[in-house]
Amino acid sequence: MPTNPQPLKPGEKILFTVAGVFVVFAVIAFIIMQFFIATSDKPIFEQKTHADFSAEGQKGSEYFRVEGCTTCHRALRNGTNMGRTADLDGVGSRRTVEWIYAFLINPVDTYGSETIDHRPGMRAAAHVALLPKEKLHAIAVFLSELKSDQGSSSAPVPPKGESPFIDSMVKTWAPKEWKEKYTDIRDKQQPAQPDTGDAK
Repeated sequence: MPTNPQPLKPGEKILFTVAGVFVVFAVIAFIIMQFFIATSDKPIFEQKTHADFSAEGQKGSEYFRVEGCTTCHRALRNGTNMGRTADLDGVGSRRTVEWIYAFLINPVDTYGSETIDHRPGMRAAAHVALLPKEKLHAIAVFLSELKSDQGSSSAPVPPKGESPFIDSMVKTWAPKEWKEKYTDIRDKQQPAQPDTGDAK
């Protein structure tokens, strides 16, 4: 025999109403943010990058656009603005030209796992690996010449000089002997590492 549900108490009504209002505002804010990301010409977070292109890098920049890479990626403020993986400005500070070239030819083996759109099959970027190797190498050179300024959001090295947050964390958690044994990474620029980063 079904029982009648107990009516909500006044306190419970207020609690559910407040929670519901928060959920509605959160959904509206998320929709506004996604609309802004999709339509804005500027990234949400400032990204300081620079590029000094070689002749091959200039050709690679053209191939990058002509072959439709900007459909899924962003470089030099051209292309999509949907997420960190899609944004390739500064990728040359995280990846070497050799790694990028190997990835373009054989993405799954180079990356070490499945990628979003570069794997073989009916994927948006599966055709990239089939391009002539001269084009792929030029694109790799172009991408490798997109460098991050130290301290930018895409750089592997934090900004030079003092940072209250970093300094307080080091002071709180780092043992005293570490300060004598290790050099502050902020005082020297690091070369790109072939096995780091997350470009897909």
